[in-house]
Amino acid sequence: MGQTAAVPNDLESWWMPFTANRQFKANPRLLVGAKDMHYTTHDGRQVIDGSAGLWCVNAGHCRQPIVDAIQKQAAEMDFAPTFQMGHPKAFEFAARLAHLAPGDLKHVFFANSGSEAVDTALKIALAYHRARGEGARTRLIGRERGYHGVGFGGISVGGIVSNRKVFGPMLAGVDHLPHTHSLKDMAFSKGLPDWGAHLADDLERIVALHDASTIAAVIVEPVAGSTGVLPPPKGYLQKLRQICDKHGILLIFDEVITGFGRTGTAFAAETFGVIPDLMTTAKGLTNAAVPAAAVFTRKHVFDAFMQGPEHMIELFHGYTYSAHALACAAGLATLDVYRDEGIFENAAALAPYWEDAAHSLKGLPHVIDIRNIGIMAAIELAPRENAPTKRGYEVFVKCFEQGLMARLTGDTIALSPPLILNKGHIDEIFGILGKVLKQVD
Repeated sequence: MGQTAAVPNDLESWWMPFTANRQFKANPRLLVGAKDMHYTTHDGRQVIDGSAGLWCVNAGHCRQPIVDAIQKQAAEMDFAPTFQMGHPKAFEFAARLAHLAPGDLKHVFFANSGSEAVDTALKIALAYHRARGEGARTRLIGRERGYHGVGFGGISVGGIVSNRKVFGPMLAGVDHLPHTHSLKDMAFSKGLPDWGAHLADDLERIVALHDASTIAAVIVEPVAGSTGVLPPPKGYLQKLRQICDKHGILLIFDEVITGFGRTGTAFAAETFGVIPDLMTTAKGLTNAAVPAAAVFTRKHVFDAFMQGPEHMIELFHGYTYSAHALACAAGLATLDVYRDEGIFENAAALAPYWEDAAHSLKGLPHVIDIRNIGIMAAIELAPRENAPTKRGYEVFVKCFEQGLMARLTGDTIALSPPLILNKGHIDEIFGILGKVLKQVD
């Protein structure tokens, strides 16, 4: 059969992810270039990147050291299998990451996306208890409004209704903690809310309901990101850690968004002084230049698998592209850029200025809450009657038209720009958003 010629600029064939396809294709927003803090649109406009792509371009766009590393690796060796084989950059990358991680999170399992990292961590948690003779621990505990990617494991422990409702029963034996957001008790908090640490105590209720002997792990985002930037209440994560320790439950932090400088340190675990048993990362791991993810495990988790005959595979899990050669090259170069340019330190230093700029929007039309931590912020808008999400979408589109790319989640505008930003960029981001908020009814 003959093959028909492709039509240039035909928008119909691509079924776009997490997108209102018909709406987008009627008025597309196309990006054709990127450098440092800005995207270039198809019509030649410069748009400041207020969302680091999708929370992931922490070191800015098209950074030359990362570009060079990828090009060099592609010419040297494009792919190497990592089942019963290895390549030097995978070991070097894992060692560098282990050195960066807090506590004894010193072992790294590579995957290719945040979704894969979450499913990997959940499987490791289940297999860990079985390896220790506690195979009845099969329950997984997530949290309402949590986002853990789009694999069946991730949507099962996740708590965003739209991501779950049309995909059937999902994994069995999953329960959820309550989310930590209350407009009544914490609206316009700066940084961590004072109210809400007691919500961690609901884990005790879940333990009493199911019995600790059936529960494998609790997974939470230290800062809930995709639902609209929910910083944890003061003391909340510490309570979760204490309850998990009390009942022999593994604690998993999903740091796909918060990892690599977003909260002002390498990881939110370091920011909050709470070491999880497993930690998922992706996004900023390679500055998004090549898809990659990494699951960090504490020593006692890794050691539990290293007890059988030495010739036997310890964990029957992995991906064709685990520790892909180009991803490892990109990741090593990214770590160099983070270190050499003091990017995490820049984020920490600018966090107070960022906080003040975000909260300067208080009092503008329809703003019902502002939340921030590190270089993350959310401006929540009152939904229109009988038209939820429409006001937020209009703000999002107008921002793009006026030179700011932001993230939209319902009626909340989320901001998380590259961490190479300066005070001028912060002024520009919140200046555009403030102007747009005055234009949208």
